[in-house]
Amino acid sequence: MRSVSSGVYLESKYPGVMVGAVAARGRLLLIDAPIRVEDGREWVSQLGEKGRPRFLALLDHHPDRVLGARGFDLPVLAHDHTRLVMGAWPDTFKGGTRPIGAEADRLKRIVGVNKAVPDLTFSDELGLHLDGREVLLLHQPGPTAGSIWVAVPGAKVVFVGDAVWLSEPAYLGEADLDAWQKTLQQVTRGPFKGFTFVSSRDGVIERKAFGRMAAWLERVEERLRKLRPRGAVTEATETLAASLMRGYRIPAARREHAHLRLQTGLERLYTRWSEDED
Repeated sequence: MRSVSSGVYLESKYPGVMVGAVAARGRLLLIDAPIRVEDGREWVSQLGEKGRPRFLALLDHHPDRVLGARGFDLPVLAHDHTRLVMGAWPDTFKGGTRPIGAEADRLKRIVGVNKAVPDLTFSDELGLHLDGREVLLLHQPGPTAGSIWVAVPGAKVVFVGDAVWLSEPAYLGEADLDAWQKTLQQVTRGPFKGFTFVSSRDGVIERKAFGRMAAWLERVEERLRKLRPRGAVTEATETLAASLMRGYRIPAARREHAHLRLQTGLERLYTRWSEDED
């Protein structure tokens, strides 16, 4: 576990996303959940001396961050759209049914997914006073329509979820690229001046990472808009994904998984664009 700032913590050892916590006077706001329930228990045990969990915030509905929420007996906070999506899920999750290159794909079968559905939701912004410490939950769409950031102004730390991926390509299957670019641009305009940024996939990142992410999304959109499949869309997006993967140095053990994430996301995004045009 890493201390990002006074009373703000990050843990990167669990499969899926990196999870966070904000502490104030013996109370904790947890940020996302480890996929496995037993890992969630271990995470809370690690935080024992920091305080007792009071809330759990989900930064969007990606299975890597939400499935483990079923193991927490806490009020779950999220965006309205996240609740809408998760509320429509079946109570049983089988990771291999529709793989998207998520760590959750490796799960064979879990039940109790409905227990992870958020209890408290908002549309634009939610202010939380955690025993005197101000925490802001901010709607920042892009990776999904319900993506949010968690900002701790007093500590000058903001958890940005899946807004920035550096070491591996992002999942694009539910992305709104225009909204994503607008979200990334906010960092360059100054509202988070002097803040430490925490990505769910890469941990603490520099401000310039937002520019790199914006450039990558622009390149993806340009290539995908030019795509003219002669046959199956899957085959065309596999070729495009292989090309876009060349800029990454990914360990061999993870490369196939990362390629699947990128290819699946490209295919779903392209299909959605085509349906909108029709």
